[in-house]
Amino acid sequence: MRRRITEVLVHGFAEDFSFFSKDPGPLADAFAHMLLLDRFHVACVDGNPAAVATLTSGTEQCFAPKWAPFRRHLGLLRGTVCYFVVRNQFMGVSEGVTDDVAEIGFVATAPEYQGRGVATVLLRHLIAVPGFRAFVLEEIKDNNTPALGLYRKLGFTEYRRRPQKHAARAGFEAYVSMRLDVE
Repeated sequence: MRRRITEVLVHGFAEDFSFFSKDPGPLADAFAHMLLLDRFHVACVDGNPAAVATLTSGTEQCFAPKWAPFRRHLGLLRGTVCYFVVRNQFMGVSEGVTDDVAEIGFVATAPEYQGRGVATVLLRHLIAVPGFRAFVLEEIKDNNTPALGLYRKLGFTEYRRRPQKHAARAGFEAYVSMRLDVE
């Protein structure tokens, strides 16, 4: 199950990791070890992971990366760089996330289930988790129209837009952060 969850995640963020490998197999091999599965929520269809997302609050992390698997599966140079990218870009606590404000992250749907409402069901489940007064989604690319549309449909509103340096090369203009207050 860990491997399949990782495959869904890798597919959802394939563009972000294409420098390290265009083949999702080695990426899934390199990443599988680091998922803290108690932070991952999975929507299954016929027993197969169809969509994934993380839910964290306070100082919780959803990854615990180790050097060796990155280097073993991606090579010494790319594996080392990928390890540092994961540590620097995908770990840490987002501004405004506290014990009563949760961050939903790494939302991804397997290709064969896209457009079938699986992510909608998963996100509705997450925003119904008790104990939180708000939920945030951080740093969504502004050209990710399907994701932004889904989040707006669920009641999230934009609260921050961070322009991207070298937008032409990056392929998008800004990172969008969204929030849903539930109290």
